[in-house]
Amino acid sequence: MSSSDRSPRVPKRFAPTPLARCIGASLAFAAVGAMAQTATGNTQLKEVTVSEQAEAIGNLQKTYSGGQLARGGSLGILGTTDLMNVPFSTTNYTSELIQNQQALTLADVVMNDASVRPLTARGGFGDDFQIRGFTVPNADSGFNGLFGLMPTTRVPLEMVERVEVLKGPASFANGMSPTASIGGSINAVAKRAGDIPLTRLTGTYMGEAQFGTHLDVGRRFGTDNQWGVRLNGVWRNGEGNVDHGRQRLGLASLGLDYAGEGVRWSLDALSSRGHTVNFRPQISFASTVTQPLKPPSSRGNLYPGTDLKDNADMVSTRLEVDVNDRTTVWGSVGYSDVDYMQTFPRGTVRQDGSFSLSNNYYDYYGKTTAADAGIRTRFNTGSVKHTLALGVNLLSQETGFYYTQGRAADAVESSIYNPVPLPGVNAPRLQPAKSGELEQHSVALVDTMALFNDQLLLTVGLRDQTIEQKNAQGNSTYKKSAVSPMAGLVFKPIKNISVYANYTAGLIRGGTAPNNDDYVNPGEMFPPQKSKQYEVGVKADWGRLMTQVAVYEIRRPAQVNVPVGDQLLYSFGGEQRNRGLELTAYGEVAKGLRAMASAAFNDAKLTRAAGGANVGNNLAGVPDRTFNVGLDWDTPWVPGLSLNGRVIHTSSVYYNVTNTLNMPSWTRMDIGARYTTKISGKPVTLRANLENVFNREYWITSTYVTVGAPRTLMLSASVDF
Repeated sequence: MSSSDRSPRVPKRFAPTPLARCIGASLAFAAVGAMAQTATGNTQLKEVTVSEQAEAIGNLQKTYSGGQLARGGSLGILGTTDLMNVPFSTTNYTSELIQNQQALTLADVVMNDASVRPLTARGGFGDDFQIRGFTVPNADSGFNGLFGLMPTTRVPLEMVERVEVLKGPASFANGMSPTASIGGSINAVAKRAGDIPLTRLTGTYMGEAQFGTHLDVGRRFGTDNQWGVRLNGVWRNGEGNVDHGRQRLGLASLGLDYAGEGVRWSLDALSSRGHTVNFRPQISFASTVTQPLKPPSSRGNLYPGTDLKDNADMVSTRLEVDVNDRTTVWGSVGYSDVDYMQTFPRGTVRQDGSFSLSNNYYDYYGKTTAADAGIRTRFNTGSVKHTLALGVNLLSQETGFYYTQGRAADAVESSIYNPVPLPGVNAPRLQPAKSGELEQHSVALVDTMALFNDQLLLTVGLRDQTIEQKNAQGNSTYKKSAVSPMAGLVFKPIKNISVYANYTAGLIRGGTAPNNDDYVNPGEMFPPQKSKQYEVGVKADWGRLMTQVAVYEIRRPAQVNVPVGDQLLYSFGGEQRNRGLELTAYGEVAKGLRAMASAAFNDAKLTRAAGGANVGNNLAGVPDRTFNVGLDWDTPWVPGLSLNGRVIHTSSVYYNVTNTLNMPSWTRMDIGARYTTKISGKPVTLRANLENVFNREYWITSTYVTVGAPRTLMLSASVDF
């Protein structure tokens, strides 16, 4: 690629025809590349090997034993670092795990960790998560370390190489996310072209009748393979796991990168178009419901006729330059334009399962610009080694909504066990109007000091954060700044053991009351608040097995719904305190046998509330115990055949902060198999996964409830040309 070649221009909005053209271009590119290869060429991506402090764009921490997880990941201003050297609890999933579990969204991946639970099921409106008992919206997911760029509904994984989970308040590492969630953060790392050419075509099936295809092409060019191109094109359509539904997705992504002498650059672009008919709904229970209801059919739709169209366009770029062998400067910037249009039915379910069903329109758009820049340098003062970093972050977001309610006269009686079709809205559907602007920026300074031959690592830092919320007219409704400290300590008594502790504080956005008639104060905004975390833990690398233990306490201002007649008063005057214990183990425990196991114990209490109401009660939607166990085994009697299984358990939870409705626990089992071989000299991988083997029907509970996904069969066949 010559210096005169231009980076591709990303249109503001791809219509289906341009999207098809983009995928068609990918196919043409693949065909040319395939003809250039020898028929017997190995098209597998080789493992990327990096040092402990990986600075190069596209460089990743090495995979750990078994290949399902990596040794570390990116931590924003702290750099990309081996997990044994950081005073935090992190989990870093690889593309190998993503492919073998046939994961489609972030939720499919992160649920492998007992500390992380998706709050929706496959086929729902979108993904939200719970990390250490705190809600983390999908919109707070990061992309290559930048927050605010990802779709608000769900993140497709076809362009993703790694999924990184940082537990605990994460605003110090990467700056504040759009809603400043504190339970943790999830970051998607884009795919990069490897040194060995890749042309992979995958066909997929998901029961009942959803078919798809995915083309993944990677090439490197230049005398030293400095230039890389990675293209992904996806098309899926069909019923999926909701009766009489349709889940359609078209996606095209492009990743460019340059890795030269002391200079690294990347550009990523994504355009996706989704259309879901009869998505899995969310419901609420009336305050008079005191006994859990039997879940309805997990293949049904409580609101027949729901419709969702969601679009996302995103582009981001990053540049890193080594000033010398000790100092690196970097900068990145990204822009995204996302929107969705949906029918938004509502109904409050009574004890017998009946409810009054009304229909509404609830449409949204968001335009976000995110950026960060910084400098990192290493120097010594006597026997102390320093890694000093100075960084700035910026997030600017404009959002708009259109919400209209159907007439009360059009409401119909329905039941979760015998749902009726949605009534009409009988109102014009207008374009979403600008509702507000969010401006966030921060400056951080952090120093990691290595003492006693790197046996003791001390990290101290400060981040000055500012939040400014503006109304639709551009007038500031509140603006607040705060300095948040961070201190972390890692002690290595022996080479393979790290004992760590940390303290972090963060500024979080105040809540905003939902803009609907459930609340007596719709749209009311509350000022920013502060959160605090204390954590201690031990990590041990046994060579083939990694184990981690963490104990933490997080305190943050809490949102509380106070009943006022038949409505609710949205309040932000409480305090939530979560204490927990996490146990994690993963690796290749024996030759050909890979394991992942985790357990989380959480004590989430309301410790302060207006008037003292419900103080001491358990927080709604937070389970006391969660467990995960997964095995992946290469069978010795059939070369190329691997079997896997996974058990996921979540204990009972309270639906409300009054603790009057206790939702039952649930356990789900998944199984799978894959077979790798060669056909006509081409590597082929066949995969089959069966989720929820026993077709268990269960409730997933947060501030709302939804029905878990039914037994779902997923098949795929991949061939490397």
